[in-house]
Amino acid sequence: MTLDGQNRKEATQLRLLNSKSATKIGTWNVRSMYIPGKAQTIANEMKAYEIGILGIAEARWNDAGQSKLTSGEMIIYSGHMEENTQHSEGVAIMLSKEAQKTLIGWEPISARIIMAKFKTTNKRISLNIIQCYAPTNGAEDNIKEEFYQLLEETTRKCSSKDITILMGDLNAKVGSDNTGYEQVMGRHGVGEMNENGELFANHCANHNLVIGGTVFQHQKCHLATWVSPDMNTENQIDHVCISKKFRRSLQDVRVKRGADAATDHHLIVANVKLKLKKHQNIESTGKRFNVSMLENKTKKSEFQIELKNRFSIFQNAAEEIISIEDHWQEIKNAFTTACETSVGLKNRKHQEWITPETLVKVEKRKNIKNILNNSKTRSAKQSASREYTIANKDVRNSARRDKRAFVDKLTAEAEEAARANNIKALYDNIKLLTGKYQKGSRPVKSKEGKTLNTHEEQMKRWVEHFKDVLNQDPPVRKADIPPSEELLAVDCKRPSTGEIKKAIKKTTKLQVLTT
Repeated sequence: MTLDGQNRKEATQLRLLNSKSATKIGTWNVRSMYIPGKAQTIANEMKAYEIGILGIAEARWNDAGQSKLTSGEMIIYSGHMEENTQHSEGVAIMLSKEAQKTLIGWEPISARIIMAKFKTTNKRISLNIIQCYAPTNGAEDNIKEEFYQLLEETTRKCSSKDITILMGDLNAKVGSDNTGYEQVMGRHGVGEMNENGELFANHCANHNLVIGGTVFQHQKCHLATWVSPDMNTENQIDHVCISKKFRRSLQDVRVKRGADAATDHHLIVANVKLKLKKHQNIESTGKRFNVSMLENKTKKSEFQIELKNRFSIFQNAAEEIISIEDHWQEIKNAFTTACETSVGLKNRKHQEWITPETLVKVEKRKNIKNILNNSKTRSAKQSASREYTIANKDVRNSARRDKRAFVDKLTAEAEEAARANNIKALYDNIKLLTGKYQKGSRPVKSKEGKTLNTHEEQMKRWVEHFKDVLNQDPPVRKADIPPSEELLAVDCKRPSTGEIKKAIKKTTKLQVLTT
């Protein structure tokens, strides 16, 4: 059976998804996110094209973790784990606010492969995303073999019942001739198959994956994903693949040449007929109240009166016998209601360091790229290319100035907070300066070194870890601790009532109720 003919089993799997709308999934080689303002530019393009999940190749971020942008997008990334490594290779997946809620788990495989799992509306079917950045066609054979061996192991982890999407910069030309690969690709590729293309097509054939970019008929400009610096050569080396069983859920794969992030690769967007479902890993951490308002005497008085009124209800109902949990819930509700009424919620607004002037220059660069894409003659392309190079340099310099000014501002605020003995403001500014808001922790692993994707598995592993750490057998030989040479002047007298009250007030931090 050819790729165009679909059997009833595929149609049944489609109905299982029960999807009324399509989810946009994209991939993009951005040529380094290790540039000031690059991540935010990519997020803006992602939002403009309404992409929920965006795979990023050549991110050039070292280590593995997760980061959250000021605009709300989350980035999970995998790079070189070794210290003092140059910023090269690296892969990442950027998630919209809606897609973040559907994330089940993710795993950093290497500096070239990352995998994430998402929940769909059907409880029996999950979505597996594998984002890659393959070696170039001219790389050494052992490097290619290592990459595809690791990709083979990663693909095997995905269940055949789930939807698997393999995407990224594969550096592989599969061409338009699908002879021998009718089950893997269509006839709408670009150019001729090269060595990397053969390796990639064989991998797709072994794992029942369909190369989506070759299935849908578009103009060449909407199929080619990479353009040479001289603007004369175009190739299709970035791909989006999907499980053959769910081939009909892939509605379109198309290059978006209007997206701009100062890279020679184009953004690829795939429309997939599925609907993601919210997956709550953990319960909400609760509301954060603006307790700094209690420094105001009026607000402090309002809070005290409101809280006393709430506690008076408990005193009237003191004769009723209730459980400790119910009593704690009543106390919690009293404090929560009093805070909502008097001080309100804390505004969690992140500071944006990119200035409007830089954003205007980014838009100007994007307009020049549109002129470059629409140029018909070689001289017009060369002229537009020179203008684009100048505009890109201007954007990078402006972004660096904005970043430097933002850091100087935070440093001045931290110094002022230190002089005013405002420890909280000082700590917050230091966290921003050192990047602690962005640095994420690595995924939890089992004893055997296997990455645990689901929240339940991670919680079980933490329980197992603390059982092993805290439940140790007593030592066979007891430590021989010699007596102290000097007796310490410790006051062993019985504490007074006033001292006990003072200690309780400090421990519970309820001095606000005793004025």
